[in-house]
Amino acid sequence: MFDADIVITWVDGADPVLKAERDRYLGGALAPLHGNGINPHRWLCSDELNYCLRSIANNAPDVRRIWIVTDGQIPIFSGLPPAFSAKISIVDHREIFAGYETMLPTFNSLSIETFLWRIPGLSEHFIYFNDDVFLTSPVELADFFTATGPVMRGKWVDFSHLPECGESRDEAALLNHYNQIEAASLAGYGADHMFASAHVVHPMQRSIMAELFASHHDQFVRNSSFRFRGTAQFLPQSLHNHHCIRSGLGRIHESRDHIHVDADESGQWTAQQINGFLNSTDRANMKFLCINDLPAFERRFPDTHRWIETAIGN
Repeated sequence: MFDADIVITWVDGADPVLKAERDRYLGGALAPLHGNGINPHRWLCSDELNYCLRSIANNAPDVRRIWIVTDGQIPIFSGLPPAFSAKISIVDHREIFAGYETMLPTFNSLSIETFLWRIPGLSEHFIYFNDDVFLTSPVELADFFTATGPVMRGKWVDFSHLPECGESRDEAALLNHYNQIEAASLAGYGADHMFASAHVVHPMQRSIMAELFASHHDQFVRNSSFRFRGTAQFLPQSLHNHHCIRSGLGRIHESRDHIHVDADESGQWTAQQINGFLNSTDRANMKFLCINDLPAFERRFPDTHRWIETAIGN
């Protein structure tokens, strides 16, 4: 039995009601917003959720439950076995922000991630997916958790060269760096030696997040209050990981078992390289695939959907 839940955040940014609400808050912003935090690609919806769910059905069919966190929306998904579909539940933002409803609406993944652990009925062990992350090989619970805690993917970095203020804080590519610096600092790590979490699956424990919430209540509430992403926020899963490392819980995964393709960097990839990944005898070692901004990637590689179908096991 795969005794863990999967949590997926999803939004249909083209929803006219949601778009009108988002535009209203953008227009009423009292201070400049970070360009990355309001980039339209953050709310684009292609076929990511369907691919994500089908990849789980193909490669982790025994997962306990799947929670899709949305803003009053009901996603449409297809091609799933009925028994697997029965495991899927839709969670509204209002449920996880209970008691903090004044923070809503939010258009910010970091704010939402701050309270994912509050999903009613969520298991102690859960795995957080963005909807652009897919499973590409069969997985088991040991890929995500040890007897003492989570399996963490990423690397040790020195971000001390990034200034605390100035133009660098406005660079789109560095927003995540600053969010991870804030998380590391909250856990007692300096920017010169911190663990940068990879943009892949995030195994997490509900009790650990509850403990961190109790210890850093004001910071959690403040983190959830940003309607749009900003450099002053911390990345919740990074805080979780730094706490686990400091406490000797879980382990860091040493070998690379994931591929992250960023549309902004798609010039680094050729069709031959992507085909090579899909057809490689080593592909079994790669269990996770993330494609940021799928529509942009499709414009460069028209065969993207066929490649994803192959990668997730269809």
